[in-house]
Amino acid sequence: MAKKKTPEINSSSTADIAFLLLCYFLMTTTMGDQSGLQRRLPPIPDKDQKVENQKANRRNIVIVRINSADKLFAGSEPMDISLLKDKMKEFLANPADDPNLPEKEPKDIEGKTYMVSKGIISLQNDRGTSYQAYIAVQNELVKAVNELRDEFSMREFGRKFAFLSEDQQEIVKKAVPQNISEAEPKDTGKK
Repeated sequence: MAKKKTPEINSSSTADIAFLLLCYFLMTTTMGDQSGLQRRLPPIPDKDQKVENQKANRRNIVIVRINSADKLFAGSEPMDISLLKDKMKEFLANPADDPNLPEKEPKDIEGKTYMVSKGIISLQNDRGTSYQAYIAVQNELVKAVNELRDEFSMREFGRKFAFLSEDQQEIVKKAVPQNISEAEPKDTGKK
């Protein structure tokens, strides 16, 4: 008896189908977006621009430190992170014109004079500081500035900062500047 041949499946087009499926899944899936800190570097100064005196009065600077054990210090006193935002808002706003807090200077912005704080927050951390602690402190500092901007916006324009026009937002940014200085991490654990 003759052997009966079993029919074979034509596999020449399966590679094409697999390629099309691969293309379909690559085009329809989304990759995770990695978002970093929203920081903008200052613009490059013009070559003809003269250098101004950049010394700051001691009362205008508060140093926020995070050590290698993730302990937070604002000035020289230890602090819980939950209190940092309010402390920085008080520092920058200086509502009672305390002589130990930052000076304010009158600034003409778009034809109106505003009292603008000269306060600078200097953030310093250790090389052993955890990323979570660093980001948590960064968030609190930015929250403090954002809340001050919202309060100013409500007083001047009757709306929160996010709902202002671009021109109004520029006025608010000039009246409530975000002066956060980040120092190079230090290695305080070693001598």
